[in-house]
Amino acid sequence: MAMKKEQNEKDEILVGRNPIVEAINSDRSIIKIMTAKGSHGSSAAEIIKKAKAKGIPVVEVDIKKLDYMTGGATHQGVAAVCAAADYAEVEDILSLAQERGESPFIVILDGIEDPHNLGAIVRSAECAGAHGVIIKKRHGAGLTFTAYKAAAGALEYVPVARVTNIADTIEDLKKKNIWVYGADMDGADYRECDFSGAAALVIGSEGKGISRLVREKCDQIVSLPLKGKINSLNASVAAGILMYKIAEKR
Repeated sequence: MAMKKEQNEKDEILVGRNPIVEAINSDRSIIKIMTAKGSHGSSAAEIIKKAKAKGIPVVEVDIKKLDYMTGGATHQGVAAVCAAADYAEVEDILSLAQERGESPFIVILDGIEDPHNLGAIVRSAECAGAHGVIIKKRHGAGLTFTAYKAAAGALEYVPVARVTNIADTIEDLKKKNIWVYGADMDGADYRECDFSGAAALVIGSEGKGISRLVREKCDQIVSLPLKGKINSLNASVAAGILMYKIAEKR
């Protein structure tokens, strides 16, 4: 039995082993699959195997949490959190730039965890004229209903692609002559940077920033000068400032 229920984050929850197997087989956009601790039967093992083969994160949770998230539905020890919007491919983002006759302008999120931040960044990306957003398949927020709501309609116009490896994706973009800017501490003052031409902007996670390997792949690290006492800006705020600076130079 499948059931959709609004929870605190308004994620779309799919429950029941057979519906989840069908959702995986049909390549539905699934953010993660949750299994109850101790659910190690053959059908649960099949779901876990299929999910991992498709690159879908599997998280083991306490059965009480699963009961709560599914509103007391007969979940059979497994539930899937499905995306509120379909994901695109990186090639779709590049094709959109080509259709518009513009050099690519891409935003890459290296582990943004808060769906509110994800939605806000997508919203700013649409307003600043970016052609798309790239996020990680694992260890980051997905297109939940919270992100969809925070995007305020922008997800209808901005393609969001999920990739397994951000560093490898950056390498592929660089081969297409796209200059990659990483937003991080100890970089060049963003006001003095030339953002003209094909550009990709990398924004790191709220707590850790850009990962070491991703930082090393960037062509240039840029920073926002901070005049106050704290040492960081909210990720979506920093992204918005930098996106509009890039838009100004285009």
